[in-house]
Amino acid sequence: MRIGFFVPCYVDMLAPQVAISTYNLLRRFGLDPEFIEQASCCALPFTDMGYGKKACRLESGLVPLLSGYDHVVVPSGICTDQFRAHFDGIEQTDQVKAIRASVCDPVEFLHDILRVDSLPWAHFPHKVALHNGCHSLRYLLEAKPSELAIPDFSKTADLLGLVDGLEVVYATRRDECCGFGGAFSIWDTSCSGQMGIDKVNDYARNGYRYVTSADYSCLLHQQTIARKHGIDIKTFYITELLNGDARP
Repeated sequence: MRIGFFVPCYVDMLAPQVAISTYNLLRRFGLDPEFIEQASCCALPFTDMGYGKKACRLESGLVPLLSGYDHVVVPSGICTDQFRAHFDGIEQTDQVKAIRASVCDPVEFLHDILRVDSLPWAHFPHKVALHNGCHSLRYLLEAKPSELAIPDFSKTADLLGLVDGLEVVYATRRDECCGFGGAFSIWDTSCSGQMGIDKVNDYARNGYRYVTSADYSCLLHQQTIARKHGIDIKTFYITELLNGDARP
């Protein structure tokens, strides 16, 4: 199985530990992921802002870099969704369609493809609030959105349940957006910030100190707001917990 490893630009710049934990976790399963060094941005910011021509140029440059892999693992739900659902500024050739079908985030790859059922190295004896980001929840369908009348499931919770001692908990309004929203957090800072405050205050009221997600963008937003307002929470990307790297 040939695995490509695409590290999103914001992860590379702001949270290299996310990429390191994900890469090392894949190695634990006997895989040899190939870091796609020349690739950086998935074009999401340009797509979000309606700059189709700029998105097209980025997408065109990514096609030869992401081709030829059985799976391309992207440690970011929001970037995975960009490839899956919005990588359409260029002609939809068979090569492009194959790339879109091959991209997955770590939760999908571990749960659906590797079917992981044991993480003997992972230990974290604490309650951890699980935030399923909007893209991971409603586009990648990694858990049941609370507004849908369908059977309950959660791929993220299933994987976290394999971590020794970890108890998955949720905010009172578990599926409510935390306010990050990419360009939205720049265009409407007041609304974005208030949504983030509401989310981290919800954790605090419930006595939750640790938070995880398959979207580091959401965790970055929440951790920054918590730090600014003196709210005692600590965030971990999901692979930091699954690989045994998280420390209280």
